[in-house]
Amino acid sequence: MIKFNVPPLTGYEIKYINQVITEDKKMPDDYTFIQKCSMWLEDNFKCNKVFLTSSCTHALEMAALLIDVKPEDEIIMPSFTFPSSANAFILRGAKIVFVDIRPDTLNIDEKLIEGAITQKTKAIVPVHYAGVTCEMDAIMDIASRYNLYVIEDAAQGVMSTYKGKALGTIGHIGCYSFHKTKNYTMGEGGAILINGETYINKAEIIIEKGTDRSSFLRGEIDKYSWVDVGSSYIPAEVNAAYLYAQLEKANDINNDRLNSWNLYNKLLQPLSEKGYVELPHIPTECEHNAHMYYIKCKDFDERKDLIDYLNDNGVSTVFHYIPLHSSKAGKKFSRLYGNDVNTTRESQRVLRLPMYYGLNKDDIKYVVEKINEFYKSRDT
Repeated sequence: MIKFNVPPLTGYEIKYINQVITEDKKMPDDYTFIQKCSMWLEDNFKCNKVFLTSSCTHALEMAALLIDVKPEDEIIMPSFTFPSSANAFILRGAKIVFVDIRPDTLNIDEKLIEGAITQKTKAIVPVHYAGVTCEMDAIMDIASRYNLYVIEDAAQGVMSTYKGKALGTIGHIGCYSFHKTKNYTMGEGGAILINGETYINKAEIIIEKGTDRSSFLRGEIDKYSWVDVGSSYIPAEVNAAYLYAQLEKANDINNDRLNSWNLYNKLLQPLSEKGYVELPHIPTECEHNAHMYYIKCKDFDERKDLIDYLNDNGVSTVFHYIPLHSSKAGKKFSRLYGNDVNTTRESQRVLRLPMYYGLNKDDIKYVVEKINEFYKSRDT
């Protein structure tokens, strides 16, 4: 069976984990690898401050705390996303306002955002699907004119850029995921990017369980105490050690995935030209990170048949998000602005193919061969 995903392994993970556990006896109070990961992200993505977190969900929850989301505030985002994007703000009592997506990138339709704004709107949460950027210039312009926050859900966007800027560094706050399904992983983890000086001190307090412990550790105060709300958002040092081994090889991993993505795209071009499937669209201003390779089938039934056919032939594939606005919780905690023209239709067509660091070229060719067989059989 060709697996859908295999978490990356560079060869130094065990060495660094052993260093945490045995050589320096750092577990659990020393943050050496947490700091190394944070500094790597700051240096490589030109970000003011990065805090490693125990998940992207927690990074989003921190973002909601940082911008002081209150009950009845409204947060605009796409419905085609993972529940964490919404939950982080619902936990603070906010109402989610979903906006339809663009059919080309499957990202939020920036042309619809302004119409969804009310006096209660607090923030816009663009989700960079598949590591392909939303139209950030337009979104930042809208946010500036209406005095709104922009929280980038860049869970899938590590190493992607928009006009040369790393995803997650364009809005006021950015959030990354290092889940086991992502390009770089620590099993479960994330990061929050603070793009300005305003929230750094507050973020330090929140991530240290509401205390001013960071100031104490820097020698700025003689003792630390509880000063504000916070939670346990700091990841385990062993997880950070695992992640750092991959960040050191980030360019190698990125290039390997891009090679796989490009091979898929080349081999599937004939099927696209015949109108059987649609391939991903990459805007010219975006350098993506090959987080996923997906095709779009004609409809839900065709996708189901193709999934079954590939599974029977040893290829593991998955569909993706069920639109949040149509879910039980979505109906309770949100509303949809305008019409669902693209969200449900496109969500029923997307099929994600195997994609991971070290994916064999012959396996990619086999996957494409089986997709071709499937469509050829439907012609007869």
